[in-house]
Amino acid sequence: MKRRDFIKNTSLVAGAIATTSPAMSMNLVKNNTNDGTTPIIGHGTHRYKVHKNWGVQDVSKYPVKNCHEMVQSKDGRLFMVTDEPKNNVLVYDLEGKVVKSWTHHFKAAHGLTITEENGTEYLFITCLWQHKVIKTTLEGEIVMTLKHPIERGLYRKETQYLPSETAIAPNGDIYVVDGYGLQYIIKYNAKGDILDVFGGIGGGKNFFPKRWDAHGLCFDYREDPNNPMLVVAQRMGNKFKWMDLNGNFIKEVRLPGAFVSRPVIKGDYLYTAVLGSEFPWANAPKSGYVCILNKENKVISAPGAFEPIYQGEELQRMKGDQQHFIRPHDVCIDQDENIYVCQWDSNHTYPIKLERI
Repeated sequence: MKRRDFIKNTSLVAGAIATTSPAMSMNLVKNNTNDGTTPIIGHGTHRYKVHKNWGVQDVSKYPVKNCHEMVQSKDGRLFMVTDEPKNNVLVYDLEGKVVKSWTHHFKAAHGLTITEENGTEYLFITCLWQHKVIKTTLEGEIVMTLKHPIERGLYRKETQYLPSETAIAPNGDIYVVDGYGLQYIIKYNAKGDILDVFGGIGGGKNFFPKRWDAHGLCFDYREDPNNPMLVVAQRMGNKFKWMDLNGNFIKEVRLPGAFVSRPVIKGDYLYTAVLGSEFPWANAPKSGYVCILNKENKVISAPGAFEPIYQGEELQRMKGDQQHFIRPHDVCIDQDENIYVCQWDSNHTYPIKLERI
């Protein structure tokens, strides 16, 4: 059955779910399976079959430690970065088979962004413990290493810089967030020269209060395609923060109960992996889920969590169902709106596929 027909045929069930308690809503969703064995999770129009074995590989050939992030190239391949030195990058096809792997033997490859220049695609990889960001071809050849921001006088030593994510502007400018370091966002030109630095640990709306806070970022074109905003995941604050391209605060959206990862925008929707709904994360390792916001930045579905509930304009605290994920770290959305979930500190597990229905 096609997803559109499925939604039409189950509209009455969706309406019933919207009026139930969170616990009852989750029971309705988790017991609704396609064949009796494949769970269906999510809410409203964004519901998914869970395929936990989609990305499983032979560990002797393709070991992983933490599956950090994933992106899709124009030809449909899925590139996933890991911090396993034997396999910094695994390249999947859509069937879940690894078709290629390569490595630079980094022990903490973390962020992965794909960009296109004159018809050629490149990857940007943040390397935490190497304190640097590299640009590579899809085959893994390093073509540029960004300058360390210590030259701006904001870092006393190079090891304070622990970059977690990048975002690439249409003009080629590169934005790097120091999500495990001093929380600065460093703006480079396409040649790798530093243009500006903003954010950092501190008070006020243009700053981030604590370490591990500014975890990921991307450009948001949904409101005005000609004037994108920078949206930053403020993980420890359970929120997303929007800024202009010079780092000036515009707005924020609070997501109580969501220790968010980087924002990923596909069409009118913002997707994010939620590492957990409880902190410390070790106390509830399976409390993570996926969160989906619409163009108005309202949570419309939370696969792996209880149904999101609003009282007026205020989102009530969300909570994972502790059944489907172990610390989700990133999501990748393919051309059919399926979601691939990468996980951190999850017993060396491979990505999970959520098939849109």
